[in-house]
Amino acid sequence: MLIAVDMGNTNITLVIFDQDQIIAEYRLTTKLQRTSDEYGFMINSFLDVYNVKVEQIEDVIISSVVPKIMHAFTNAIKKYLNQDPIIVGPGIKTGIKLKIPNPKGLGADRLVDAVGAYNTYKRACLVIDFGTATTFDVVDGDGCFLGGATSTGIQVMCQALAAQAAMLPEFEIAMPPNVIAKETVPSMQAGCIIGYIGLTEKLITEIKKEFGSELLVVSTGGLGRVISSETDLIDIYDRNLTYKGLKMIYDKNKYQ
Repeated sequence: MLIAVDMGNTNITLVIFDQDQIIAEYRLTTKLQRTSDEYGFMINSFLDVYNVKVEQIEDVIISSVVPKIMHAFTNAIKKYLNQDPIIVGPGIKTGIKLKIPNPKGLGADRLVDAVGAYNTYKRACLVIDFGTATTFDVVDGDGCFLGGATSTGIQVMCQALAAQAAMLPEFEIAMPPNVIAKETVPSMQAGCIIGYIGLTEKLITEIKKEFGSELLVVSTGGLGRVISSETDLIDIYDRNLTYKGLKMIYDKNKYQ
Protein backbone atom coordinates (compact mmCIF):
# COMPACT_ATOMS: atom_id res chain seq x y z
CA MET A 1 0.00 0.00 0.00
CA LEU A 2 1.04 3.58 -0.67
CA ILE A 3 0.35 6.69 1.42
CA ALA A 4 0.10 9.83 -0.72
CA VAL A 5 0.31 13.15 1.15
CA ASP A 6 -0.87 16.51 -0.17
CA MET A 7 0.52 19.12 2.23
CA GLY A 8 -1.15 22.49 1.67
CA ASN A 9 -1.25 25.78 3.53
CA THR A 10 -4.64 25.05 5.10
CA ASN A 11 -4.85 21.26 5.29
CA ILE A 12 -2.69 18.17 5.09
CA THR A 13 -4.49 15.31 3.38
CA LEU A 14 -3.33 11.71 3.44
CA VAL A 15 -4.82 8.95 1.29
CA ILE A 16 -4.01 5.26 1.19
CA PHE A 17 -3.76 3.52 -2.17
CA ASP A 18 -4.26 -0.23 -2.39
CA GLN A 19 -2.98 -0.82 -5.93
CA ASP A 20 -4.75 1.98 -7.89
CA GLN A 21 -7.72 2.27 -5.52
CA ILE A 22 -8.03 4.92 -2.79
CA ILE A 23 -9.27 3.06 0.29
CA ALA A 24 -8.89 5.72 2.99
CA GLU A 25 -8.55 9.46 3.43
CA TYR A 26 -7.57 11.61 6.40
CA ARG A 27 -7.43 15.40 6.65
CA LEU A 28 -5.82 17.52 9.36
CA THR A 29 -5.17 21.22 9.68
CA THR A 30 -1.73 22.53 8.82
CA LYS A 31 -0.11 23.83 12.00
CA LEU A 32 3.53 24.78 12.30
CA GLN A 33 3.96 23.83 15.96
CA ARG A 34 3.30 20.08 15.77
CA THR A 35 6.12 17.69 16.68
CA SER A 36 7.09 14.56 14.79
CA ASP A 37 5.55 12.49 17.60
CA GLU A 38 2.22 14.32 17.23
CA TYR A 39 2.23 13.65 13.50
CA GLY A 40 3.20 10.05 14.13
CA PHE A 41 0.34 9.56 16.58
CA MET A 42 -2.15 11.02 14.09
CA ILE A 43 -0.88 8.86 11.24
CA ASN A 44 -1.01 5.69 13.35
CA SER A 45 -4.53 6.57 14.50
CA PHE A 46 -5.52 7.03 10.85
CA LEU A 47 -4.18 3.57 9.99
CA ASP A 48 -5.95 2.01 12.98
CA VAL A 49 -9.34 3.40 11.95
CA TYR A 50 -9.05 1.65 8.58
CA ASN A 51 -7.44 -1.51 10.00
CA VAL A 52 -4.23 -0.95 8.06
CA LYS A 53 -1.02 -2.18 9.69
CA VAL A 54 2.25 -0.26 9.47
CA GLU A 55 3.83 -3.32 7.83
CA GLN A 56 1.39 -3.00 4.90
CA ILE A 57 2.67 0.47 3.98
CA GLU A 58 5.29 0.01 1.28
CA ASP A 59 6.02 3.65 0.48
CA VAL A 60 5.06 7.28 1.13
CA ILE A 61 5.07 10.13 -1.39
CA ILE A 62 4.65 13.78 -0.36
CA SER A 63 3.75 16.94 -2.25
CA SER A 64 4.31 19.97 -0.02
CA VAL A 65 4.07 23.75 -0.29
CA VAL A 66 4.80 24.21 3.43
CA PRO A 67 8.56 23.75 3.92
CA LYS A 68 8.52 24.79 7.60
CA ILE A 69 6.75 21.62 8.71
CA MET A 70 8.48 19.16 6.41
CA HIS A 71 11.25 18.27 8.88
CA ALA A 72 8.85 17.21 11.63
CA PHE A 73 6.49 15.46 9.21
CA THR A 74 9.15 13.48 7.35
CA ASN A 75 10.73 12.47 10.67
CA ALA A 76 7.34 11.13 11.74
CA ILE A 77 7.16 9.04 8.55
CA LYS A 78 10.63 7.64 9.17
CA LYS A 79 10.06 6.98 12.88
CA TYR A 80 6.51 5.60 12.84
CA LEU A 81 6.20 4.04 9.38
CA ASN A 82 9.82 3.02 8.86
CA GLN A 83 9.81 4.64 5.42
CA ASP A 84 12.01 7.22 3.73
CA PRO A 85 9.37 9.28 1.88
CA ILE A 86 9.61 10.32 -1.75
CA ILE A 87 9.37 14.12 -1.98
CA VAL A 88 7.99 15.76 -5.14
CA GLY A 89 10.59 18.30 -6.17
CA PRO A 90 13.56 19.00 -8.45
CA GLY A 91 15.00 15.86 -10.02
CA ILE A 92 11.91 13.69 -9.67
CA LYS A 93 10.54 12.09 -12.84
CA THR A 94 7.07 13.32 -13.79
CA GLY A 95 6.72 12.90 -17.55
CA ILE A 96 5.78 16.60 -17.80
CA LYS A 97 8.06 19.06 -19.60
CA LEU A 98 8.28 22.41 -17.81
CA LYS A 99 8.36 25.22 -20.39
CA ILE A 100 8.86 27.99 -17.85
CA PRO A 101 12.00 30.05 -17.05
CA ASN A 102 12.44 28.79 -13.48
CA PRO A 103 11.19 25.19 -13.13
CA LYS A 104 12.55 24.93 -9.57
CA GLY A 105 10.19 27.72 -8.50
CA LEU A 106 7.07 25.80 -9.51
CA GLY A 107 4.97 24.67 -6.55
CA ALA A 108 4.78 20.90 -6.12
CA ASP A 109 0.99 21.08 -5.97
CA ARG A 110 0.76 22.67 -9.42
CA LEU A 111 3.12 20.09 -10.90
CA VAL A 112 1.20 17.18 -9.37
CA ASP A 113 -2.13 18.53 -10.65
CA ALA A 114 -0.66 18.91 -14.14
CA VAL A 115 0.57 15.31 -14.11
CA GLY A 116 -2.81 14.07 -12.91
CA ALA A 117 -4.79 16.01 -15.51
CA TYR A 118 -2.60 15.30 -18.53
CA ASN A 119 -2.29 11.57 -17.85
CA THR A 120 -5.96 11.12 -16.91
CA TYR A 121 -7.53 13.02 -19.81
CA LYS A 122 -4.79 12.66 -22.48
CA ARG A 123 -5.28 16.11 -23.96
CA ALA A 124 -4.51 19.79 -23.45
CA CYS A 125 -5.96 20.92 -20.12
CA LEU A 126 -6.55 23.99 -18.04
CA VAL A 127 -6.24 22.76 -14.46
CA ILE A 128 -7.88 24.84 -11.73
CA ASP A 129 -7.09 23.98 -8.12
CA PHE A 130 -9.31 25.79 -5.60
CA GLY A 131 -7.26 25.90 -2.42
CA THR A 132 -5.73 28.52 -0.12
CA ALA A 133 -4.70 30.06 -3.42
CA THR A 134 -6.51 29.21 -6.64
CA THR A 135 -4.19 28.22 -9.47
CA PHE A 136 -5.06 28.16 -13.18
CA ASP A 137 -2.43 26.14 -15.08
CA VAL A 138 -2.14 25.04 -18.71
CA VAL A 139 -0.71 21.76 -19.98
CA ASP A 140 -0.64 21.38 -23.75
CA GLY A 141 -1.38 18.28 -25.81
CA ASP A 142 2.29 17.24 -25.75
CA GLY A 143 2.46 17.22 -21.96
CA CYS A 144 4.24 20.57 -21.64
CA PHE A 145 3.48 22.77 -18.63
CA LEU A 146 3.16 26.30 -20.04
CA GLY A 147 2.37 28.32 -16.90
CA GLY A 148 -0.76 29.93 -15.57
CA ALA A 149 -2.38 32.39 -13.19
CA THR A 150 -2.69 32.48 -9.41
CA SER A 151 -5.48 34.13 -7.44
CA THR A 152 -6.40 34.52 -3.78
CA GLY A 153 -8.41 31.49 -2.72
CA ILE A 154 -12.11 31.93 -2.12
CA GLN A 155 -11.89 31.00 1.58
CA VAL A 156 -9.04 33.45 2.17
CA MET A 157 -11.02 36.18 0.44
CA CYS A 158 -14.12 35.52 2.55
CA GLN A 159 -12.10 35.38 5.78
CA ALA A 160 -10.33 38.63 4.92
CA LEU A 161 -13.64 40.41 4.35
CA ALA A 162 -14.94 39.36 7.77
CA ALA A 163 -11.62 40.05 9.53
CA GLN A 164 -10.97 43.49 8.07
CA ALA A 165 -14.48 44.93 8.43
CA ALA A 166 -15.40 45.26 12.11
CA MET A 167 -19.16 45.02 11.65
CA LEU A 168 -19.14 42.07 9.24
CA PRO A 169 -19.46 38.50 10.56
CA GLU A 170 -17.84 35.27 9.40
CA PHE A 171 -20.08 33.32 7.07
CA GLU A 172 -20.52 29.98 5.35
CA ILE A 173 -19.18 29.60 1.82
CA ALA A 174 -22.44 28.75 0.07
CA MET A 175 -24.55 30.12 -2.76
CA PRO A 176 -27.08 32.74 -1.56
CA PRO A 177 -30.70 32.56 -2.73
CA ASN A 178 -30.45 35.96 -4.44
CA VAL A 179 -27.83 38.39 -5.67
CA ILE A 180 -29.85 41.32 -4.38
CA ALA A 181 -29.65 40.24 -0.77
CA LYS A 182 -31.69 41.78 2.01
CA GLU A 183 -29.45 40.79 4.94
CA THR A 184 -25.75 41.05 5.70
CA VAL A 185 -24.66 37.41 5.44
CA PRO A 186 -26.44 36.67 2.14
CA SER A 187 -25.09 39.93 0.74
CA MET A 188 -21.54 38.86 1.66
CA GLN A 189 -22.14 35.44 0.12
CA ALA A 190 -23.47 37.08 -3.05
CA GLY A 191 -20.48 39.36 -3.37
CA CYS A 192 -17.85 36.74 -2.56
CA ILE A 193 -19.24 33.53 -4.07
CA ILE A 194 -20.91 34.94 -7.17
CA GLY A 195 -18.07 37.42 -7.57
CA TYR A 196 -15.58 34.56 -7.43
CA ILE A 197 -17.49 32.70 -10.13
CA GLY A 198 -17.07 35.83 -12.25
CA LEU A 199 -13.32 35.89 -11.54
CA THR A 200 -13.06 32.21 -12.45
CA GLU A 201 -15.00 32.57 -15.69
CA LYS A 202 -13.02 35.64 -16.78
CA LEU A 203 -9.68 33.89 -16.24
CA ILE A 204 -10.87 30.77 -18.08
CA THR A 205 -12.03 32.88 -21.01
CA GLU A 206 -8.78 34.87 -21.24
CA ILE A 207 -6.56 31.78 -20.87
CA LYS A 208 -8.47 29.96 -23.62
CA LYS A 209 -8.20 33.00 -25.86
CA GLU A 210 -4.44 33.27 -25.28
CA PHE A 211 -3.85 29.53 -25.70
CA GLY A 212 -5.64 29.66 -29.04
CA SER A 213 -6.99 26.12 -29.29
CA GLU A 214 -9.23 23.71 -27.41
CA LEU A 215 -8.64 23.19 -23.68
CA LEU A 216 -10.39 20.76 -21.36
CA VAL A 217 -11.10 22.66 -18.12
CA VAL A 218 -10.61 20.44 -15.08
CA SER A 219 -11.06 21.65 -11.51
CA THR A 220 -10.14 20.17 -8.17
CA GLY A 221 -9.52 21.29 -4.59
CA GLY A 222 -11.63 21.46 -1.46
CA LEU A 223 -13.89 24.29 -2.63
CA GLY A 224 -13.79 23.37 -6.29
CA ARG A 225 -17.18 21.68 -6.24
CA VAL A 226 -18.94 24.86 -5.04
CA ILE A 227 -17.64 26.91 -7.97
CA SER A 228 -17.69 24.12 -10.57
CA SER A 229 -21.37 23.43 -10.03
CA GLU A 230 -22.23 27.06 -10.79
CA THR A 231 -20.49 27.56 -14.15
CA ASP A 232 -20.65 25.87 -17.54
CA LEU A 233 -17.06 26.84 -18.31
CA ILE A 234 -15.62 24.08 -16.10
CA ASP A 235 -15.93 20.73 -17.88
CA ILE A 236 -14.97 18.32 -15.09
CA TYR A 237 -14.67 18.45 -11.31
CA ASP A 238 -12.14 15.77 -10.31
CA ARG A 239 -11.97 15.58 -6.53
CA ASN A 240 -9.05 13.12 -6.53
CA LEU A 241 -6.92 14.75 -9.23
CA THR A 242 -4.00 15.61 -6.92
CA TYR A 243 -3.90 12.11 -5.44
CA LYS A 244 -3.98 10.60 -8.94
CA GLY A 245 -1.02 12.80 -9.88
CA LEU A 246 0.92 11.69 -6.81
CA LYS A 247 0.28 8.01 -7.61
CA MET A 248 1.37 8.53 -11.23
CA ILE A 249 4.60 10.24 -10.14
CA TYR A 250 5.24 7.45 -7.65
CA ASP A 251 4.75 4.75 -10.30
CA LYS A 252 7.03 6.55 -12.75
CA ASN A 253 9.84 6.82 -10.19
CA LYS A 254 9.35 3.37 -8.69
CA TYR A 255 8.72 1.18 -11.71
CA GLN A 256 10.06 2.95 -14.82
